[in-house]
Amino acid sequence: MRGSNGNAFFKGKKPLPAENPAPGAAEKYTLGTGMIQVLMTLAALLFAAPVFIILNYSFKTVRELYLSNPLALPESFQLGNYISAFKKLDLLTTFTNTFIYTAVTVVVLVMLCGASSWAIARCKNRFFKFSYIYFLLGIFIPHQALFLQIYMIGFRTGLINTRLGVILMYIATGMSFGVFLMTSFMTTVPVELEEAAKIDGCSVYRTYFFIVLPLLKPAIATLTILQAFQIWNDYLMASLFISSQELRTLTLAMQMLFSQQSSDYTTAMAAIIISVLPVAILFISMQKYFVKGMTVGALKG
Repeated sequence: MRGSNGNAFFKGKKPLPAENPAPGAAEKYTLGTGMIQVLMTLAALLFAAPVFIILNYSFKTVRELYLSNPLALPESFQLGNYISAFKKLDLLTTFTNTFIYTAVTVVVLVMLCGASSWAIARCKNRFFKFSYIYFLLGIFIPHQALFLQIYMIGFRTGLINTRLGVILMYIATGMSFGVFLMTSFMTTVPVELEEAAKIDGCSVYRTYFFIVLPLLKPAIATLTILQAFQIWNDYLMASLFISSQELRTLTLAMQMLFSQQSSDYTTAMAAIIISVLPVAILFISMQKYFVKGMTVGALKG
């Protein structure tokens, strides 16, 4: 018996799918799909508009900013605004300070929250259950309500106007969310992997650093991005602890461009573009793990 195409090789095999689908099979584009696409396009344009306006203003002269159409492109792209931003804001110093505060805080938070979450997820006694609830309570208290207490502790311990004080402040305010996020993700890690490592002779530290920690990449990426965004763009907490010129952050320095008498918007827009670039690169490089970590955290939370 021969196949449908006349070749004995295809005897008993399922027929290959036709190259052209049946009429109506590919017609899945409905009116609802079109409306969703239109709404998503409008939402994308709405979110992209502020970025376009800031980027456009950063290349304009002051005269063009006030006399021409706000949405019109600049007559000639003025790179002088970026040079002025570097000089007026002392960007080398402020950028370095902001980077140190953000990087050190995020690294310490990842290490502390990871180890704490591992203990809370694996140890089921009352102490660790109480510890988890204690950390969760910190999420429900807004940081603004703690400003006075944080400042008093910093003043009494001599940590005001010090890099160590700023970093400790960010670590203390970020621990609650970090423990919540990583504990939610930790419950998805199979215990059998740790038991197998223990049978193979791994110590507690080797099990954590070489078995558990690599499995937490999505949660680590999520915590890194969220905390880096918050610390990099923070103004209120930084203004509470920093008054020295040498310790200023980018957001504190940009305040100098605005006053009651005058505002240098073109330079400020250029400074905003420069300050946004590092966190944008961080988000793009870790976006894959960030989405996965947020999804797992939402399901388990």
